[in-house]
Amino acid sequence: MLTGAEERLSPILMTALCAGLALVPIVVAGNLPGHEIEYPMAVVILGGLTTSTLLNLFLLPALYARFGAKPCGGDTPRPPPDRSLRTLGPLLSGE
Repeated sequence: MLTGAEERLSPILMTALCAGLALVPIVVAGNLPGHEIEYPMAVVILGGLTTSTLLNLFLLPALYARFGAKPCGGDTPRPPPDRSLRTLGPLLSGE
């Protein structure tokens, strides 16, 4: 559970920050003439990015911890998946 949250932290923050930073100049410029549609739309999108990022990083792991599936074997944790190239050999060679 925490491992998944740690693995997803970087991609979630990178995508949200890239989209958010592109909208910051429109929000900072304010409600200038010619920006009657862009400014409110940028504010709404920026707010949605912020709330969805916070919910995805904090609420989702908490909900999974509460209602998620238990690891196989009761209290014993699952072993991490084997991501070495030898397990991908048949897939890469086309067998």
